[in-house]
Amino acid sequence: MCTLTRKLLIAGNWKLNNTIVQSAELVKDLLKINCETHKIDIVVAPTFTAIKVVNDLLSKSSIKVAAQNAHWEENGAFTGEVSPQMVKEVGGQWVIIGHSERRQFFGEVEETVNKKVAACIKSDLKVILCIGESLEERQSGNTFDVLDRQLLGGLVGLDDNDMASIVIAYEPIWAIGTGNTASSEQAEEVHCYIREKLIGMYNQSVADLTRILYGGSVKPNNAGELLSKPNVDGALVGGASLLASDFCKIIDAALESIN
Repeated sequence: MCTLTRKLLIAGNWKLNNTIVQSAELVKDLLKINCETHKIDIVVAPTFTAIKVVNDLLSKSSIKVAAQNAHWEENGAFTGEVSPQMVKEVGGQWVIIGHSERRQFFGEVEETVNKKVAACIKSDLKVILCIGESLEERQSGNTFDVLDRQLLGGLVGLDDNDMASIVIAYEPIWAIGTGNTASSEQAEEVHCYIREKLIGMYNQSVADLTRILYGGSVKPNNAGELLSKPNVDGALVGGASLLASDFCKIIDAALESIN
């Protein structure tokens, strides 16, 4: 394990929230609080319609912008989809792929997740690849089988160089938006497992350098404990990223964990 080389990442997934005007106000609040720092990476993921405005407002800050999804084709008869190149055109630098809500509500499976990851890497975008089990799968003792399937399937055909642009986000579905958070011990156990899996899939160096985030009801009052674990390299934050004060408190917790 080589934690000193992994820079913490705090990513805010705004999901289907905030109009363009509301997104701009949230960004202004973040900048007013001055929560940006070069000590860790910070990413926000607004809706597609707000990416350009958010990116323009953040252009002089260290905070980067992500899309919440992208299609694997550059163009064609794919009504309602947005390509990686279109994400780049409006200023997106990151893309969240395979979020549990995409899997649950929009039928995404390992094959389509893998195509999206590959397409984003090809377009020089960085990827947050989400994996995680449901409550039923955890209670049935199938957590690691699910993670194996999602990790192996999502990374098919991607080599060591590609992994430099990929962050893994472990998001137990039973903890997303429920108020139930995996304990820091549960998170660390799974993150250690994922890292060991990466050794087998790639090598020790890739495993040491790949950041693994925790996502699932991350809030200011639990972020510090989660981020204190050596294999938790940051957080994918949902609801708490919609309030500038809460998001900045999570960033503060990340900074405290490295001091």
